[in-house]
Amino acid sequence: MSSQIILGNEFGQIQSLDLAPSIKGLSLKHDKCSATVSLYGGQVLTWQPTDDKPIFWLSGDAQYSQGKAIRGGIPICWPWFGPYHNGGNHGFARQQLWKLTETIITEENIRLVLTWRGENQHKLWPAACNLKQVLEFGKQFSQKLYMSNLSDKPVRYTGALHSYFSVSSPKNITIEQLSTASFDDKLTGEFVEAQSIDNCIGPIDRIYHSRQTVKMLDSHWQRLIEIESNNCQQWVLWNPGKQGAELISDIHLDGEQQFVCLEAANTQWQDIPAQSTVEMSQVIKVNSLT
Repeated sequence: MSSQIILGNEFGQIQSLDLAPSIKGLSLKHDKCSATVSLYGGQVLTWQPTDDKPIFWLSGDAQYSQGKAIRGGIPICWPWFGPYHNGGNHGFARQQLWKLTETIITEENIRLVLTWRGENQHKLWPAACNLKQVLEFGKQFSQKLYMSNLSDKPVRYTGALHSYFSVSSPKNITIEQLSTASFDDKLTGEFVEAQSIDNCIGPIDRIYHSRQTVKMLDSHWQRLIEIESNNCQQWVLWNPGKQGAELISDIHLDGEQQFVCLEAANTQWQDIPAQSTVEMSQVIKVNSLT
């Protein structure tokens, strides 16, 4: 993979990266962390605080090609979440080429701004729009997605910051804050008032109706990952399980035993007024319990 330095100082460095012949990326090195980002999809691929295990999971069989979503990291599901008529799954933002428009390296973190602009991108969502991500990588991670409706009519969206978290095993994961929240079980079609989460072994696919900050406890790695969302109405919890993963070609063998998806999401339609911008975001903090 060829690379060149984009920006560097005494705290860190940003390099360009060829993820595939037509897919460009960024490699980030900082005193407090390392990370990689794909400009295709505007997608965070990895983030690893210094002296810690990776926080995000990236499939060893991930595909880096136009028209394919990259399996792992944080795909952007937008302007719809899940299937929508005949428009495919999770919208089109994760299959667009984003631009790097700002880079800053400070003592605390590396800050990137990625943007994408389009119009008539899909017959189901033809509005002119602009997306901007502000990403900050350091001891903690911050992701802000600004969604601008450039048209003269209001539009609606659903979406998610589809985070794949690296774990010792789904059997070791509990999320206490979701145990008291109601959820839609997408596997059974049932609405459940509340249910304790003793593990996250798949198949599991739930939409939790909660906006509170959640903490993912990994009892084996003795690690607590705290995720705080803003302007997100739901949390999506997903793992395909062994049989489900076998049907997904870009999950490497036994990969489903290495991640749990916990996604800050708006799974119900949200309005963006004409000529207006709205935001959805998350902040992720990691604490060792040893």
